[in-house]
Amino acid sequence: MNKQPAVYILASKRNGTLYIGVTSDLVKRIWEHKNNMVEGFTKRYGVHQLVWYEVHESMESAIEREKRLKEWKRKWKLELIESSNPNWRDLYNTIV
Repeated sequence: MNKQPAVYILASKRNGTLYIGVTSDLVKRIWEHKNNMVEGFTKRYGVHQLVWYEVHESMESAIEREKRLKEWKRKWKLELIESSNPNWRDLYNTIV
């Protein structure tokens, strides 16, 4: 996967703690989360599984989508994940 703006959701486990982020390099950013290179929330709570992502044409649209998703109710986020990843597989190996 080439560098491209993307919005992503990480989870600690199925129905666990969620984290929503945005990046211009999804593979690199998820690797950083998985290897605890990122200080903060994901490291503190062990949120390392890539369970959903969406690529965008521009960073502006990715940032806008991230902001909207962060405002969503938890139930809607879970439904979004399960609509494309019902088994909550870690999708990291599908993007490397």
